[in-house]
Amino acid sequence: MKLLFIGDIVGQPGRRAVKELLPKLREQHCLDLVIANGENSAGGSGITPKTAEEIFSAGVDVITSGDHLWDQKEVMELLANERRFLRPLNYPPGTPGRGSAVFQIRGPTRCDGAAARRESEIRNPISVAVLNAQGRTFMPTLENPFLVVPPEVVRLRQQTKIIFVDFHAEATSEKIAFARMLDGQVSAVVGTHTHVQTADEQIFPSGTAYLSDAGFTGPHESVLGREIEPVIRRFVTNMPQRFEVAKDRVLLHGAVIEIDEASGRSKIILRLSENLSS
Repeated sequence: MKLLFIGDIVGQPGRRAVKELLPKLREQHCLDLVIANGENSAGGSGITPKTAEEIFSAGVDVITSGDHLWDQKEVMELLANERRFLRPLNYPPGTPGRGSAVFQIRGPTRCDGAAARRESEIRNPISVAVLNAQGRTFMPTLENPFLVVPPEVVRLRQQTKIIFVDFHAEATSEKIAFARMLDGQVSAVVGTHTHVQTADEQIFPSGTAYLSDAGFTGPHESVLGREIEPVIRRFVTNMPQRFEVAKDRVLLHGAVIEIDEASGRSKIILRLSENLSS
């Protein structure tokens, strides 16, 4: 089976990129599941039920989040009612929402190699688990993901061997160490948060696909999705500035991962950077 993970969606430009580019990507790569980090989708900070619904309507199946989870008060409605929306697993017990879930998908999809067209036949459904966790280095302090995540992976593996992890973290060393710990226990670990796509996609010896950071989906004529000049003024003056979402050179960043549905081991990871024509 094949899944696409979309790096942090930033504001309206990012949502537009997903809406316009995802149908083509679904056909081109014969995707069975699409996961996206949506924690910056509402004006660049946080997520609301309205922006989440826009992302789901564009074809995304599961939305993950991170340290901007609480930036919009409306997120409480998502945490209470939307099973397809995940927050980091390593929040303390009693925090609203969930950090992982298992989803049933049709598939895997079979394509005709020339045009990558979907066949009409429906194969037996398979289960895919998605887990969201957050790092602690240079980040708000949560429970230790190195201690919290492994027992949850054991629990999920009782239901499926296909497990995708969005690790929302700052330090590459923490991301790599975390993924190495899970090698052979999950299908893939892809990092988010820095908004800078890395070029270290690989498959570890025991079959876990890895990418330190998927990058971000939104305006790249910017500083991490924000207008350039206010960010420079902040660094020059140390004075507060209003960081508006930028508009130009919109890209969709992410990775396509092909996973053996019987073993849960990844076979291919392909880094993506797709341009949204203006």
